[in-house]
Amino acid sequence: MPPGDTLLRYVCDECGEIHYQNPKLVIGAIPEWDARVLICKRAIEPRYGYWTLPAGFMENGESTGQAALRETLEEAGARIELREPFSMLSVAQVNQVHLFYRARLLDLDFKPGEETLEIALVTEGEVPWKDIAFRTVGLTLKHYFADRARGVYGFHAGDIPPR
Repeated sequence: MPPGDTLLRYVCDECGEIHYQNPKLVIGAIPEWDARVLICKRAIEPRYGYWTLPAGFMENGESTGQAALRETLEEAGARIELREPFSMLSVAQVNQVHLFYRARLLDLDFKPGEETLEIALVTEGEVPWKDIAFRTVGLTLKHYFADRARGVYGFHAGDIPPR
């Protein structure tokens, strides 16, 4: 434990540099077109064949907004205009924080990327709820459709407990 710290850390015996291990950020978007949202069927593990929102790990040197734009383009070939941050969910058991932005699709010219089997624009009733890849995505979509029904979008933060 380095002086002044409260947690055990990896410290280099030679130079004393502290190697921090911190949560990873998963950033994504809720691309909207009329009353529908764009979802992606995963072509990679984990959760191959399950549906998700376009999202992925944030890269060094980019902002959260840039990450959401990049991931949506990579996974769905979709160009979006970002709106406000919508949900932030901590997944402590896997050292992740998931942040989703509301976004407006700029056009309907999109196609699956390398990590995506297929994409779909769905209404709430068309969401394949039992085949959603991650609890963060399911919860984000539930908040989104509830806010949409109320006509007011809020910001939703919380924790995803271990199963």
